[in-house]
Amino acid sequence: MASDVELAAMRQAITLSSFGLGTTSPNPPVGCVILDRHGDVVGAGYHRRKGEAHAEVNALSTAGAAARGGTAVVTLEPCNHIGVTPACRQELINAGIARVVISVLDPTSRGDGGAAMLTAHGIDVETNVLPDETLTVLGPWLAATRRRRPYLIWTYAYDNQDSQPVNEQLTADLRSRTDLVLSDKTIEEGVPGGHAPEHFTLPDDLSADLRPWLSACYATGSRTILAVGAHHAGELHDDLDCVDEIVVAIERARPTGGIAAATADLTPAGFELADISPGSTGVRVRLRRPKPSFGRADIAQPGMR
Repeated sequence: MASDVELAAMRQAITLSSFGLGTTSPNPPVGCVILDRHGDVVGAGYHRRKGEAHAEVNALSTAGAAARGGTAVVTLEPCNHIGVTPACRQELINAGIARVVISVLDPTSRGDGGAAMLTAHGIDVETNVLPDETLTVLGPWLAATRRRRPYLIWTYAYDNQDSQPVNEQLTADLRSRTDLVLSDKTIEEGVPGGHAPEHFTLPDDLSADLRPWLSACYATGSRTILAVGAHHAGELHDDLDCVDEIVVAIERARPTGGIAAATADLTPAGFELADISPGSTGVRVRLRRPKPSFGRADIAQPGMR
């Protein structure tokens, strides 16, 4: 079982992984922490974008010789193949790591996976450590990869007919976690210039057929999309099963009267209440679909990394 020190390191790695949101696609956001043989943190890193060093390599670089005999704590199973960058499992082996603690196994891993290769080289491997917490960052990428279409978030202001200031604030607050932002038929990167251009391109404008458009977005590197505005209701109405999260901004209700928005049924079939965030002028209600489980059998295609 993972020790308390390793659990703390995993939570640090999860936080690190979030720094890659909005720029790693088509690769996953991953974080890694290196503990020396005494359990002290000596290295940390995350994956920024495809074509650049993975989280494990960045963490090993900061740890240096102190990594030998130590433990690598990583949110996603180290990759097992040589792609744009070297295989991370080999980098861990070369660094003399004695133990690897993994949160989530990589369903896109080729062959038996990096964990099996590490074990074959005599490295102690622990898996399934805090997976639910890791999925707060990694979940959308895993869902997109399993279905081969991006994770879609729709946000709008309730009963406000696309108030421009509200939409602009929603965009500013939510865009950094996504690859694409779709507003008034305008498509742009969630983090402008954040992706590697050789591995990511903007799709064509949204057509009337949402599903083929989402598939095209996936093919050009997108794994998460933010659609902003109530005006998207028409194009999403018949394909609401393509929406994974809904974020609704609701103005604060007066103590007497004016509570229609707060008492309205905002939850479509298949969604559940995930979070309510009060603000100075109202609240944001976040709805999502129940979290699925992920395994290697869910994804037939080889990994992208």
